[in-house]
Amino acid sequence: MFFVAFGIGNWNQNTLRLMFNQFEDRIQQPTFKRKLHIYSDGNDDYKTVIPEYYNEDCICYGQKVKSKNGKKLDEPIRRKVFGNPDWQEIDTNTNESFNSVLRGKLARLVRKTKCHSKDKIELKNGLSLFQFYWNFMHESRKNVTPAIMEKQATKVWIWGSLLHAKLKYLN
Repeated sequence: MFFVAFGIGNWNQNTLRLMFNQFEDRIQQPTFKRKLHIYSDGNDDYKTVIPEYYNEDCICYGQKVKSKNGKKLDEPIRRKVFGNPDWQEIDTNTNESFNSVLRGKLARLVRKTKCHSKDKIELKNGLSLFQFYWNFMHESRKNVTPAIMEKQATKVWIWGSLLHAKLKYLN
């Protein structure tokens, strides 16, 4: 999975706009021919922000809303919001799994720890560095990174290459 964009702050419309602006800057529209599929939790801010960037012809957006009854997790509710996503595909497990990877790799994202980020700029810098590592150095298969799968790189990067490169990607 290629890690394209992120937003920092309270998860609201402004943070979503920051993330979608970053996404738009990094995706090459002529090569982006398939419908964009977005699945999220029940945060209604997505319903407001997504139409600002995409029309229904180019997006499938669905929500998977989970709730608890005491300690027991109720059956999740899946909703089609925009486009026509397949009911079975409306799932947030990939998002939740990747959030878990982020918390496992970046101590500053772990909840209730003394390592949490106190400064948004430092958090952005840490996430940007991890984003580069994940896309260009992390091998999901032998000698294959997410960037290689997306044809954004031809080789697995090493830290020395990164430290000696001038990259627009990290700006």
